[in-house]
Amino acid sequence: MALMIRDLCSLHYPINLSNTELQVKECRILKSGCNGKKKLMSVNASASGSGNSKSIDTINGKKINGVHVGQRGNVVIEPGSSSSSSSSSSVNHSYMLGNFVDERFVYRQSFVIRSYEIGPDKTATMETIMNLLQETALNHVANSGVGSNGFGATREMSLRKLIWVVTRIQIKVEQYSSWGDVVEIDTWVDAAGKNGMRRDWIIRDSNTRNIITKATSTWVIMNRETRRLSKIPEQVKAEVRPFYINKFAIPTAQIDSEKIEKLNDETAQIITSGLAPRWSDMDVNQHVNNVKYIGWILESVPINVLEDCNLMSLTLEYRRECQLSNVLQSMTTMREIATSESDKNSGMECTHLIRMEADQAEVVRARSIWQPKQ
Repeated sequence: MALMIRDLCSLHYPINLSNTELQVKECRILKSGCNGKKKLMSVNASASGSGNSKSIDTINGKKINGVHVGQRGNVVIEPGSSSSSSSSSSVNHSYMLGNFVDERFVYRQSFVIRSYEIGPDKTATMETIMNLLQETALNHVANSGVGSNGFGATREMSLRKLIWVVTRIQIKVEQYSSWGDVVEIDTWVDAAGKNGMRRDWIIRDSNTRNIITKATSTWVIMNRETRRLSKIPEQVKAEVRPFYINKFAIPTAQIDSEKIEKLNDETAQIITSGLAPRWSDMDVNQHVNNVKYIGWILESVPINVLEDCNLMSLTLEYRRECQLSNVLQSMTTMREIATSESDKNSGMECTHLIRMEADQAEVVRARSIWQPKQ
């Protein structure tokens, strides 16, 4: 049902809207009679709060999700922003605010932890962390000048119908953020062998400047039509090689490179069946988004572990794609481990498997480390 605008005499805003005074700079209305023609309204507005001139994309000097939150809570959505890249093909929107540091080798972006991104304990969930890592990585490509209109693909990749797929990712959490906290994420890339790319991240608390999360991942290329893995073409290597930096978020000695054992009906302590992907679980690459598997993994973790422990480390090995028609099983086995020198049995290590229910084909292997909440 169309909304017919018959007149516009004035614009009214509640005075308690964070004490923000909106001033209409220009208002043009193209009216017509009852002949059914469309009416066009164009309104340009600006906001003034305390009177100080401030950047509209920062909070305490930090860029936050394309939204400026002033000292009194004044909120102004920025209509657009310029990227660090001068390439006309870069996607430069207010929701992709970020900047390059370390001589453009590292991309940095800040986020506010939203109310819908926290769990029962009022802190950000592991899914939230994974989503923010993925968002920063995609914006890194989009603002680098090599991005195409694909989901993180470069121009040469799009020409060849190629996409990036993650094969392994490890996340180590030192501290979980709470609702309203501002986090700053750095990401960068490097080669991983002859036919892969490594992407690392670090997350800082913007208030304390402490690093609270580290992550590393390995990516390969797949043909989006044949769904087969492909070698990285030399043209693609030429695009991404200038951004490579030999820098590690997680020291090599601490990287979880140990083999994750495959669970079966005999070795799994808990098996949860009947897990079905939803339409909203799919991403633009026509498969289940890699973040969705975390929720399925947690389906077979006992509730007392979820309530009493923090998930401090998670390693995921992606074995195959999952489509909308698949039905899955989540399997977990647990053992006590020492997570500190003071208590030899203070933590829990879990081994996980997500597999197809029909033919038991592996989808994701995972290992998680849990520590009792303080």
